[in-house]
Amino acid sequence: MNHKKKNKATGATGSTGTEPTGGGSSSSAAQGGEPLGVLEAKATRIDAGEAQCSMLIAPAEAADGGAGGKSRFAAKTHSPSEQLKARERNIELSDLSLHITEIAQDQYGSRLIQQKLEVASDDEKQLAFKSVLQKMPQLTTDVFGNYVIQKFFEYGSSEQRRILAEQLVGQVLKLSLQMYGCRVVQKALDSVPIEQQVLLIGELKGNVIKCIEDQHGNHVIQKCIERLPTDRIGFIVDSFLGQAARMAKHCYGCRVMQRLIEYCASTQISALLDEVLRCSMELATDQYGNYVVQHVMEHSSRPGDRQHVMGTVRKNILTLSCHKYASNVIEKALSCATYDERSLLVAAIVGEQSEQHPPLLVMMRDRFGNYIVQRVIALAQGPQRDMLFWKLREHMPALKKSNTYGKHIISALERAQAGIRD
Repeated sequence: MNHKKKNKATGATGSTGTEPTGGGSSSSAAQGGEPLGVLEAKATRIDAGEAQCSMLIAPAEAADGGAGGKSRFAAKTHSPSEQLKARERNIELSDLSLHITEIAQDQYGSRLIQQKLEVASDDEKQLAFKSVLQKMPQLTTDVFGNYVIQKFFEYGSSEQRRILAEQLVGQVLKLSLQMYGCRVVQKALDSVPIEQQVLLIGELKGNVIKCIEDQHGNHVIQKCIERLPTDRIGFIVDSFLGQAARMAKHCYGCRVMQRLIEYCASTQISALLDEVLRCSMELATDQYGNYVVQHVMEHSSRPGDRQHVMGTVRKNILTLSCHKYASNVIEKALSCATYDERSLLVAAIVGEQSEQHPPLLVMMRDRFGNYIVQRVIALAQGPQRDMLFWKLREHMPALKKSNTYGKHIISALERAQAGIRD
């Protein structure tokens, strides 16, 4: 599961205004151009990229200005990216292959290669593939180059994907902890047969927790859970033993636990579920742990797991409903409960007739609890709804005099009553 913004790389070693001294370019545009825009670019790479762009625009220059004419590209464009843009429609993947690794590390060049790969012939792909393969370690961890490697995993032949995956062997842990390398590892797991998947993830054994607690590595572990048969990820499940509560409260650990609960049979993660249930109250009030508790209610197929959480919720209905994070657990309990389970929850919220300050009255005035009341109004059915509406009407004068929360509840009640009449 992978949502990161692309980082823009600007500048390179040396001044962006410095003219390259090598490359043998005959183009005035290339001579006065900027270096390829990637972090920590080498001067040799810049020269090669400039030379390649010069080669690509040479025919257009001759057509526009002749031997003594002034090229429109020389006059209007300066950087390699701009020169590539100027010739985009006329450039084929084969035109880029000679210097594809340099161009792949340019923001626009990377996008252009990706576009061309989608429509290239098998021969064109193979020519480009040979060039990319030589610099794969460099491209895999590059801000723009990694997208080209990913594209080859997506559009390359099965043999090309196999060879690319072989290049990752021995580097999987290192790449999983790197901002751009982790994306390539994930794409590889999406693209190769199970035999290679197993070979790749085997390098993570003994380092699962390290990966889970890493901002990049956790996405690789999630991908392992999503893509491999559950009988092949036992080492991931085992890494949680004795640490489930701690990991459930970790900003990345909670994500991995949710994937395990979603994809694994409850019997396979039984020990993990037991740990969660033993501290369900503590986790319900945690900013990350509450999501794990919600997932247990929604996805666990073990008899009694949901009922256990429902019981904890019912006994602590007021405390949890008025808590910033635990109120999310109450909402989930209401939405995934059976009719009978929801009836018990509504009864706990309404309180006993003899109570002077029933949970409902307190929740209506609370910044978090009022949302639970609105949710109950929308979900209650039959006798449970009648009992709830009767109690709310009893408190209507107080609601009308109360703050904004009361007005929201009145609106929710009116909508529900209108829906009943319709």
